[in-house]
Amino acid sequence: MCIRDSFTPEEYKQRLLKVQKMMLDQGIELLISHDTNNINYLTGYDAWSFYYAQCAIVHINADQPVCFVRDQDAGGAYLKTYLKKENIIVYDEHYIHTWPKHPYDYLVKIIKDKNWDKLSIGLEMDAHYFTAFCYEKIKQGLPNAKIKDSERLVNWARFIKSNTEINFMKSAAQITEKGMKTAMDVIKPGVRQCDAVGEIQKTLFYGTPEFGGEYSSIATLLPTGKGTSASHLTATQDEFVEGEATIVELSGVYKRYHAPMARTILLGKPDQLKIDTMNKTIEALQAGIDATKPGNTANDVAQAFWKVLDKYGIEKKSRTGYSIGIGYPPDWGEHTLNIYKGDMTILEPNVCFHMIAVMQFGNWGVEASEAIRVTDSGSELFCNFPKELHIKR
Repeated sequence: MCIRDSFTPEEYKQRLLKVQKMMLDQGIELLISHDTNNINYLTGYDAWSFYYAQCAIVHINADQPVCFVRDQDAGGAYLKTYLKKENIIVYDEHYIHTWPKHPYDYLVKIIKDKNWDKLSIGLEMDAHYFTAFCYEKIKQGLPNAKIKDSERLVNWARFIKSNTEINFMKSAAQITEKGMKTAMDVIKPGVRQCDAVGEIQKTLFYGTPEFGGEYSSIATLLPTGKGTSASHLTATQDEFVEGEATIVELSGVYKRYHAPMARTILLGKPDQLKIDTMNKTIEALQAGIDATKPGNTANDVAQAFWKVLDKYGIEKKSRTGYSIGIGYPPDWGEHTLNIYKGDMTILEPNVCFHMIAVMQFGNWGVEASEAIRVTDSGSELFCNFPKELHIKR
């Protein structure tokens, strides 16, 4: 049974100290973190409010971050974060959609009031929801500050998971397995794709008798028929057709932690070409898993994977994996490690990534993927579910 407690104040303290050490190394005195995942990591804040400006602010010498949110979301911040009340700063509604006013006008005022306006300030230049307007308000409002890109500093602080985070991901994986089992049961000729996904989503939210699930940061992906040659397609009102394949990619979620998995289903009589290709795909995936161990690099994993593809003359241009952990829409990737040739990121225990073996051939494709944890001596899979092409007659 996995531990299902929330994070302790001590864990949040250690996260803050890690981030502050990285800030020191990069010459950053004040960090403004707009990434929803990073806000959660630093403060515990968890609400569907990321479509408005919000951020976590870390001063190099502070004992807690500051959580900056809309006034309407203050209650969520008081309930969800571990922060002292004075470290939750809210902005008024008159900053919402009243151009040229913007919530970061008030953020600039707060920074000036705290005499932080002459510091070296790190921004998450490529974070989701960090708009050009956010950047311009900071740049224009703080002319004496030294503005720089923080280069995904907090994302990299999240890279090696704590044991509690690993347990949360193992809980998510149990839900993932149940969701995929439901997919295998409900996908049949004549069933509408949307109806199948409705049943899958119900399973992912119901979770297990011991703990429930949450919304995923990516919709259940369901490319079908010719759509299996494309990526990131979702369900339509079309019915499943006998003789066609369907790729299912989904993730259970526990306390915002994800453990995604993908599998391929074929409806009708066996198709030897698809079976053979699926077996080659699994061989490549397993080679990557076997190369996953402390001290190896992401490049080592990628080289092992592509060595198998090269043996069979299969061409694949896209990366084959990325780091995972916390996830909010629009994706569950951590935006650090890539499983791709040339990425020399060193693997360490409790690094976690989603390795995706998807092969696409013009008008058809197959896929299998695994959520993987680096252990002290090798690796382990979060999920336990057959990888083979699932044939339903």
